[in-house]
Amino acid sequence: MSVVEEPIWLTQDALRHLEEELDAVVREGADDDQAQARAIELRGIIRRAQVGTRPDDGVVEPGMRVTVEFAADGSHDTFLLGSRALLGADGDVAVYSPESPLGQAIAGLLPGDRFEYRAPNGTAVAGAIVAAVPHA
Repeated sequence: MSVVEEPIWLTQDALRHLEEELDAVVREGADDDQAQARAIELRGIIRRAQVGTRPDDGVVEPGMRVTVEFAADGSHDTFLLGSRALLGADGDVAVYSPESPLGQAIAGLLPGDRFEYRAPNGTAVAGAIVAAVPHA
């Protein structure tokens, strides 16, 4: 049985940044286990890369820029839901992993939906999805 891999939606700049990082890692860290692991990770991301704008279905999923409002204080946070390997690849956009407690709590939700999860320190965190748009 084959596994279907979801595309990773990237801007052209983000893809170029990852390709440059891969080139540098390969040239500078050929004998380093950590560098080899990063090269494997980068190759996987680049192989799955889909350049352009992800279709806008409004569903919170990897590749979407998500804005949440936290119930405790009404504060907002906007971030890209995606692989932490993309951190810094597309400017200063915060990146939250779909596997993080917040990422797991909001996956599949739509704007207006409410969420709740336990933070790693045990605190209950609640809020609502304000917006979910393709990251461009």
